[in-house]
Amino acid sequence: MKLIWRNYCLDFSQKTYIMGILNVTPDSFSDGGQYFDKSSAIKRAIQMAEDGADIIDIGGESTRPGSESVPLEEELRRTLPVIEALAKEIKIPISIDTYKSEVARRALDAGASMVNDISGLKFDPEMPHIVCKYGVPVIIMHIKGTPKDMQKNPVYEALIPEIMDYLRESIERAREAGIPEDRIIIDPGIGFGKTFEQNLEIIHNLHEFTFLEKPVLIGPSRKAFIGKILGDAPVTDRIEGTAAAVAISIMNGANIVRVHDVKEMVRVVKVADAIKRMRISNA
Repeated sequence: MKLIWRNYCLDFSQKTYIMGILNVTPDSFSDGGQYFDKSSAIKRAIQMAEDGADIIDIGGESTRPGSESVPLEEELRRTLPVIEALAKEIKIPISIDTYKSEVARRALDAGASMVNDISGLKFDPEMPHIVCKYGVPVIIMHIKGTPKDMQKNPVYEALIPEIMDYLRESIERAREAGIPEDRIIIDPGIGFGKTFEQNLEIIHNLHEFTFLEKPVLIGPSRKAFIGKILGDAPVTDRIEGTAAAVAISIMNGANIVRVHDVKEMVRVVKVADAIKRMRISNA
């Protein structure tokens, strides 16, 4: 399975790819405020690229549980200057983390080359058409509800089948808009409308999502379920827990891992890949 577009190629038969998280927000759950100004955001992205990130994912709106939506102009103000500057500095793909089609359009014009939509193309009906028009890959994620209400007692009759159905519907939306099959990536949405137990169930059964025949992305990095397992460890003390979740996700079928701690997770991924594939990756 390969993802080829523009000057980029992700060959999932060779390695697991690392997406570095760059939140240009004042209120993200893990690193809110750290990279809110342009210079610190650019410096962090360049550092992640040097540390081995394969993709940089830039978001201008926090989607932590309970968060409010950010106005369009504010999201653009936060993200576009960073994308424009980074597109001249790094050679790896830049992803825009948004569910708003206008933000995606402007970001793609500014130099982004992927779209990461937490709604799975369901919050903004224009998003599939923008992705198709620009010919870029899209990550479609499962969410139950919205960031504001998603953690208010999420209930499922059958967790994995319901997430699979949601993702199938999103894939069909993408197809209907003309997005090529080989430019669709799926994400079961760890922490987006899931309880502690449900997050564990998703990672334990991650291999089931490979039946959708799309690259699987997962984002367990520093999330609350890891903190709970580690005795209510704070966000800043979840690196080993994240490493365990990343390694198990790779063994269970993940093709891309979305992480904050790129340097450390590059090492985790290399070892997990070597064990899974019984060889050292040269990619």
